[in-house]
Amino acid sequence: MPRHPRHHVVKPDKTRERRSPGASQTRISTATGISQGRISELMRGQRQVSDLEVFERVATGLGLPDHARMLLGLAPLDITSPSTDGDDEHQEQIAELTARIEMAAAVDQPMVMILTTDTNNLRLLDRRLGSVAIAEKMRAQISQIRRAHHHAVRPGIRAQLAHTLAETESLAGWQAINTGALNDAWTHYENAKAAAREADTPAVLAYVCAEQAYVLMDLGRPAQATELLQYIHATHRDQLPARLRTWLFAAEAEAAAILGDEATCRTALDQAAALLPDGNGDPDMPYLSINAHHLARWRGNCLVRFGDPGTVEDLRSALAGMDGTYNRAEAALRCDLGHALLALGEAQAAQPHIQRAQQLATMTGSRRQRKRIEELSRAVTRALR
Repeated sequence: MPRHPRHHVVKPDKTRERRSPGASQTRISTATGISQGRISELMRGQRQVSDLEVFERVATGLGLPDHARMLLGLAPLDITSPSTDGDDEHQEQIAELTARIEMAAAVDQPMVMILTTDTNNLRLLDRRLGSVAIAEKMRAQISQIRRAHHHAVRPGIRAQLAHTLAETESLAGWQAINTGALNDAWTHYENAKAAAREADTPAVLAYVCAEQAYVLMDLGRPAQATELLQYIHATHRDQLPARLRTWLFAAEAEAAAILGDEATCRTALDQAAALLPDGNGDPDMPYLSINAHHLARWRGNCLVRFGDPGTVEDLRSALAGMDGTYNRAEAALRCDLGHALLALGEAQAAQPHIQRAQQLATMTGSRRQRKRIEELSRAVTRALR
């Protein structure tokens, strides 16, 4: 009998013992000619069996059925008659897969529209309430879209589901960033990129990749984030609408500000302003909201790092334009405004903005903001002593 190229470890299998209650160590020893002491060591995993002949002797001596022989790595005696257990398992798999494909086949274009609307509604709730409040709904939404997409057969419906999945995974990624779960965020963005590629939507792919750059920024890797953002812009430039390019330039400016590169930061902000179209957003990009007030907020967030005296007015203008539905964004804006006022020596004016930012960050569950708020609160306390 030829030797198996790999070593096998015999481990106790209580399920198998229950199925063969007579297979005691004594019986195995008698059937195989192996000492009972060695049998005991093998069953406890203290010794290894490297010869299939030993398994064959055990199987033959005990008269094991084919399904048990296969558990030991042996060929069934009757290869034309698979075991009953195997038949049952195969039938279960066939039934399960058939049911899932049939369920996915019931997803039509109106159903995709419903799923897309649900994601957009979750996006609105996230802006107001934060990710913690809608965490269960988000998990359920992603799971439902994944199941439908994974078993969809019709190419058109599958592509639409992939588009919706990319947007939903991207939203989950941004939520994870704000709760500090950066590893989860990275995974969501990788899932989103794969779905966006299948859907063949360059705008969604570029947006997802750019949001993933914020994971790098929060990891303290702004140079890598800058490289990624510039690559996205260079690769997809001709396929991207102006509003998305505005957003990409603003993100590049933020990465440059973190790096302390004021010239690159200002150039990127100017490019963003030059491209910004009228209006608040585009219907085909519900994931992207950027207008003049948002860009003013972004400009203030970047230039506050360089002590620009015009930052306060930029931020006050942005705050005046907030419509009350972007609570997490307002928390960040008030942090920037408080920071700018502190830099001007106006701690008393900074205090209410930082306090309001703390309330909003607590409401939305933004750990990302709370760390910065704590630092600013300590700075205000020191300044007011």
